[in-house]
Amino acid sequence: MTIAQTSPQTATRSNSIWVVVVFAGITAALHIWKLPAALPVIQEDLGLSLLVAGVLLGIVQVAGMLGGLGISLLAEVIGERRTLIIGLLFLTLGSALGAMSLGANMLLASRAIEGVGFIAATVMGPGLIRRYAPMNRINMAVGCWSAYMGTATFVGLISSAFFLQVGTWHMWWWIMAAMTLIPLPLIIRLVPKDQPQAVGGTKAATARIGVTARTGKVWIAGFVFGCYTIQWMAVVGFLPTIYEQSGLSGTHPGTLSAIVGGLNGIGAVLTGFLLQRGIAPKILLFVSFAAMAVTSFLTFAIDWSPISGGLAWQVTCVGLFSLLGAMIPATLTRMAVDLAPAGGSAPAAMGLMQQIFNIGNFTGPMLVAWLAMSTGGWSSTWWMTCGFAAVGIGLSAVLVGRRDSVNFSHS
Repeated sequence: MTIAQTSPQTATRSNSIWVVVVFAGITAALHIWKLPAALPVIQEDLGLSLLVAGVLLGIVQVAGMLGGLGISLLAEVIGERRTLIIGLLFLTLGSALGAMSLGANMLLASRAIEGVGFIAATVMGPGLIRRYAPMNRINMAVGCWSAYMGTATFVGLISSAFFLQVGTWHMWWWIMAAMTLIPLPLIIRLVPKDQPQAVGGTKAATARIGVTARTGKVWIAGFVFGCYTIQWMAVVGFLPTIYEQSGLSGTHPGTLSAIVGGLNGIGAVLTGFLLQRGIAPKILLFVSFAAMAVTSFLTFAIDWSPISGGLAWQVTCVGLFSLLGAMIPATLTRMAVDLAPAGGSAPAAMGLMQQIFNIGNFTGPMLVAWLAMSTGGWSSTWWMTCGFAAVGIGLSAVLVGRRDSVNFSHS
């Protein structure tokens, strides 16, 4: 029996295990969110255009776009725990190389390496949590896992904003490389070792992944997820730049953006409790996409500058965009751990979903940057967000149309 097939009922279950896995996910995601607050400085230092800056924001997702199933095969063969450790080591390597970058090309290459590490670390999370979290804490644990990105956004943006007032972005990259090593001894000590591979080896693992890849629900869930990530990554990723161009300076752009990102983490945890209470996934997905459309329209379509307290109202709107949008990844991540079919692979289900939704992470910043350059400002951003919110609602209806009776309250 492979680790992907281990019965949750027979596995060791402990709160400390899933907490360590969530901590590792947050540490991995910090490498995505160390960049936005530093982006204006890097643009000036390396002479990057706004479009290249968008590529720099999105390129860390390329590995996720191309290698989700490859990483899941690696996990099937060598185990999820080992894959998680390898992912953190790649992140450390990529950050160290980025710290030594003197030009855009090397920095882009280092971000691609970080992308490999990021997907290797994060694809493993839901499966490990499903296996090792106590049965009565699974929904809460998955909700906390879903908050890893929002938590990393808050910590990464606010810490970057303050550090860059006294240090260089090269120094920050070195510090992040060192910080990524912190979860390793905790994983080695607390997370159970990977179990021996099943009879059949790589061939059997490939067959399980093939069964999963032929499951339509996994593909649809990935595209629904992508309709969320293409909006959220683009909006939050460029927030420090947007606020700086609006006249804010010092730590204010990073701090406001960090608050917006942190609200996403809070929303994900709250969604876990809603699922625990039996709220239908369809309701959470529909409400969340509709809320993202409305709040992004209010954020970008309205010129808040001449309005008294306009900045506070705009931050409130984009904060609600992030808070209520969190219901989508939290709901889909909880569904993902059960989407793998009989004879399939749980890591492959998450890997395929991540491979699909990383297309949104990659293209979102570039699409918004192109809209801003084409229209002369950020006010057209709502065209993209509302459009993908509508597509997300339609795909969600297909995905959960037959799952209305699903109840996660005792799963």
